[in-house]
Amino acid sequence: MIWEEIVLSDHIDVLTDYHANGAYEKLKANITLKYEKDFAVMIRTLNFERADFEKDLIYLSEIEYEFLSKSKVFHDDILMNKIADPGSVYLMPDLGCPVSLAMNLFLIRFKNSVNQRFMYYLMHFFEPYIKLYTNGAATSTITKDAVRKLKFRVPDINDQKKIATILSAYDDLIENNLKRIKLLEEMAQITYEEWFMRLKFPGHENTPLDSETGLPVGWKKLKLNSLAEFIFGYPFNSSQFNTDNNGMPIIRIRNIPDSSTTDFTTEIVDVKYIVNTGDLLVGMDGEFYINNWSSPPAYLVQRTCNIKPLNPQDMGFIGEAIKAPIKFYESTISGATVAHLGKKHLDEIELIFPTKDADRLLPFFNELLSTKLNLAKQNQLIKEARDILLPRLMTGVIDVEQLVLPEPFSNTPSSHEQEPQAA
Repeated sequence: MIWEEIVLSDHIDVLTDYHANGAYEKLKANITLKYEKDFAVMIRTLNFERADFEKDLIYLSEIEYEFLSKSKVFHDDILMNKIADPGSVYLMPDLGCPVSLAMNLFLIRFKNSVNQRFMYYLMHFFEPYIKLYTNGAATSTITKDAVRKLKFRVPDINDQKKIATILSAYDDLIENNLKRIKLLEEMAQITYEEWFMRLKFPGHENTPLDSETGLPVGWKKLKLNSLAEFIFGYPFNSSQFNTDNNGMPIIRIRNIPDSSTTDFTTEIVDVKYIVNTGDLLVGMDGEFYINNWSSPPAYLVQRTCNIKPLNPQDMGFIGEAIKAPIKFYESTISGATVAHLGKKHLDEIELIFPTKDADRLLPFFNELLSTKLNLAKQNQLIKEARDILLPRLMTGVIDVEQLVLPEPFSNTPSSHEQEPQAA
């Protein structure tokens, strides 16, 4: 399999950004970012870093979206950070709605002379090389000219499609599992609201209400701190942090949503600060994330909390029950710089607990949680397999020239072979 050197400028069809739509004053006069759902999403680096395309979105009206016509984003477009970790690349997923580009990203769309998805995987693998083209003392940036001058070695277009198809198969499995996880989370939340907020639980028709509490007979309002203990993260010495897999993984607030971390510490502390698979974590500064950790054991750093039910069978239920009060605190607490969730807030949380019916109702939530954790574990294994394969495919160690892809892979359409559709 022969790999030839190319220069990106020869194959780029579109290289644009937010500012291609006009001067600063013109943009300021015509664009007002919105935090309530509207016609189009303005995609940001933040969405990719969190792997979250549903929360904390900003929106544009249809008129604004059309005004920013030079930076419309389509499914499978490659996006690159201009500043703040410049050179990092992302592949645009299908959000099912129109998408526009935020101001700190480039959009790259290639001609049919190369395969769009292959180029994403290639550029993602060679990010360290791309970052060599950044410049700036105080704020590091990368320019359009630098992007155009990037050089890569690529195989024949047919082999590009094969490589892209192989790697896409892994990503499609991950995406399908993420969709299943989302459905499980929605099912758990809807069921919690139906059973414990509206009191429409199985058998409610034959369950009398207590005249004093207004709750089903045998149910109680209990403080969260009577059902669980709070273990707050340890103030580690940051000088012992590393990204070289040296020591124990550490969990920061930003790691909670996707149960993934690349940071480690060589510091050894009490085992009570170790988070195990399934533990319920809450971020306590800025973003009050809630999630059950699904990765291998790791240390918990300060400004995070591990909520450990006194009865493990309450885990799934408590995870759902605290979402509404934590969300309330997130919208109402303010601080000098960032919102800060404290122990006093956790101590205030009160839950409706089905004391008499716990053995009958609560296993449902644990079953959903168990399935969710299993899917998350599958995704970790798939990612590991993909990441082992990626460098071998991107450097030609694995020769795909004679490889015949089995059905249905051989019929998978290559990205950008048709006109792009709005995401």
